[in-house]
Amino acid sequence: MKQLRVLFPFFVSFLLFISCSEKEPQWTELFNGKDLTGWAANEHPESFKVEDGVLVVNGPISHLFYTGDLKKGIFHNFELKAMVKTEPNSNSGIVFHTQEQDYGPLLRGYEVQINNSYERPGDFQELKKTGSIYGIRNVYYNTVNDGEWFELSFKVVENSCEVLVNGTKVVDYIQPDEPYRPKNDKLKVFSSGKLALQCHDEQSKVYFKSIQVKPLPKAEKSEMLVSKEWDDKVTKLMFENFPLIDFHVHLKGGLTIAQACENSVKLGINYGIAPNCGLKFPVTDDTSLAAYMDTVKSQPIFRGMQAEGREWVTLFSPEAVAKFDYVFTDGMTWTDHKGRRMRLWIKEEAFVDDEQKFMDELVGKIESVLSQEPVDIHVNPTFLPDVIAAKYDELWTDERIDRFVKVLADNNVALEINARYKLPSEKILRKAKEAGVKFSFGTNNTGADLGTIDYCFEIKEKLGLTYKDMFMPKKHTEKPVLVKGLPAKITG
Repeated sequence: MKQLRVLFPFFVSFLLFISCSEKEPQWTELFNGKDLTGWAANEHPESFKVEDGVLVVNGPISHLFYTGDLKKGIFHNFELKAMVKTEPNSNSGIVFHTQEQDYGPLLRGYEVQINNSYERPGDFQELKKTGSIYGIRNVYYNTVNDGEWFELSFKVVENSCEVLVNGTKVVDYIQPDEPYRPKNDKLKVFSSGKLALQCHDEQSKVYFKSIQVKPLPKAEKSEMLVSKEWDDKVTKLMFENFPLIDFHVHLKGGLTIAQACENSVKLGINYGIAPNCGLKFPVTDDTSLAAYMDTVKSQPIFRGMQAEGREWVTLFSPEAVAKFDYVFTDGMTWTDHKGRRMRLWIKEEAFVDDEQKFMDELVGKIESVLSQEPVDIHVNPTFLPDVIAAKYDELWTDERIDRFVKVLADNNVALEINARYKLPSEKILRKAKEAGVKFSFGTNNTGADLGTIDYCFEIKEKLGLTYKDMFMPKKHTEKPVLVKGLPAKITG
């Protein structure tokens, strides 16, 4: 009896342990690898088939709903992870908190996008890449390649959703109490509902070989990390398919790539991070370029190259330059007619002996650079040194503006709308738009604070810019350095 009294507390503890263990959320595989048991298509069932243990999605538009036993097919808080592979030019997605409907795009719930290279001829250009919460928080950079299995996972807790691709966070969205939604998209909010796989079209082909779900308990809502005003502004752009990208970010002033990525998911702005590449800079040849690229491998960013000075064309091979997603340069470093190498942002190195002659030489140098150097974007545009900056509108005459815009248009170089310098002027930007020049947003930060690109938003509204007006990185084979090559000698 005494022995039983001693053992009794241990027995009770053991039962409590077993009870708690049973309540711990567990992963459940929703696809058995054999057939579509537990799944049902709303239309065109031939769009979903199982081949060699893999769920193949290919055919007319349709949605395959989970109808199995887990939570009776209705999910509120949960985690999902799927192993996915795409064929080139394919589109799909995983929809959650939705409901069954007979046909067409699902009206309720959120879609986590699957798109690594999708393009179709026609008026609409789909920019949203894998990992996007479609139209809510868009990802515009590629994280994975076609033909490779990758893990797409996301976690939904009350008013938040975190999306990861191969373990890297690309979206962390918190929905406000009264989120902005267009009239026809009011049902795109967190709730409870079904899961569905999307078959987008007959040319798209996507594979799933595992789809696991772990239900989660009820929880407290997440507090907003941004203002309601900011959330509305960003979400409106996401619904417009507008690429909210700051292509001009540097890791300087204490800013780390981890901080930049965290700021990206907080604000909903994609970032292009660029090292300074040129004479007497950290990246100054193919070897240091390759070393830098290793440091940003697999990061959720665009990889840009700032081509510094005019000497950069002699320091790197075309193959090395083409490793970047895009290349940009400015007209702030050049050698004048007296042989003086100028850096216009440094007071002691900006030589303005005669204002009109300086401006003529500046415009000529910009024309030389943009017509010969293989770059995608012209940044810090129309910048003038402090000694003449107050005369910006006077010195940038119509004739000079026309020359500047023409060299951009003739050479398919995008024009940066710079948030830090608030350049170019609205007048110049309007002329560039009329000429068909593409635009990019850029900060050119000096410290860890990347700001909120207010000038870019202001110009976007004033000029009525749409996604069709904005620069996006080109396909590898279309990169200027591979098409145009590097000039034989320094341009300026």
